[in-house]
Amino acid sequence: MNFKDEMKQKVAQIEIILDEYLPAQEGLQKTVLTAMNTTVKAGGKRLRPMLINETYQMFGGKGDIVKPFMAAIEMVHTYSLVHDDLPAMDNDDYRRGMPSNHKVFGEANAVLAGDGLLSLAFDTMLAAIANNPCQGEIKAAQAVSEGAGVQGMVAGQVADLASEKSGARDMDTLRFIHVNKTGAMIRASLLAGGCVAGADEEQLKALSDFGYAYGDLFQMTDDILDVEGSFESMGKTLGKDAQEGKLTYISLVGLEEAKKIAGQTAENALAALEIFGEKAWLLRELTNATVNRKS
Repeated sequence: MNFKDEMKQKVAQIEIILDEYLPAQEGLQKTVLTAMNTTVKAGGKRLRPMLINETYQMFGGKGDIVKPFMAAIEMVHTYSLVHDDLPAMDNDDYRRGMPSNHKVFGEANAVLAGDGLLSLAFDTMLAAIANNPCQGEIKAAQAVSEGAGVQGMVAGQVADLASEKSGARDMDTLRFIHVNKTGAMIRASLLAGGCVAGADEEQLKALSDFGYAYGDLFQMTDDILDVEGSFESMGKTLGKDAQEGKLTYISLVGLEEAKKIAGQTAENALAALEIFGEKAWLLRELTNATVNRKS
């Protein structure tokens, strides 16, 4: 099976898993439950749950024990998108080719839907740990918590917003934003899968290095596509980075130099995978595909 077919199959499997863990849309809170479910089920790359499962299997993991963590990481990611699209944040009207959550359900319900998804994510992981308490699962939940919080994704978002107000234009600030806003949750996905499967410290360090490099690469290519992409391929409003004066590699060093940096960052990500040999073939293919992605 080639890489594209493998990815399609993995995404289809993840969709089934998400359906198992999303709440029923009923009761007096039906509106917010519908807002939560709608955005989770709106599609997407399912990159983070795929990375959890991939690293879990890389280290010999078998069975369904990893499924709650796969569902939880996508809930956290989706909550971040719902909040990121709000007028107080990036103010985006579209996500994945459809109106953003707040455009459909209103700002208040979008805030609550994000809160609900974040809470449900941790409830899902804690329920799994309660049923089968072990050190690996506890570490996995801790990795997700750290990646999502003020030492990870939240820190990156705060720095991103602050750079818009201050007009900061330096590489250290930009890399901090990328490593935390995008890289932290990608790293958390890799570590969570490794922890559940019992990876050792050396292996987790390599996954961490890869996660940060790949996260930087992913955000870099996202910024490039904001210039070169289309609404049809990206499913969201493009060109906003330049309009709003956002700090990106393009605004800092220009489009062509940004592409060169992306290539080098991909090499750094691939170097971190060397200790895994052929077991990391899908992560290598993913890295190579990301450098050339169109959506």
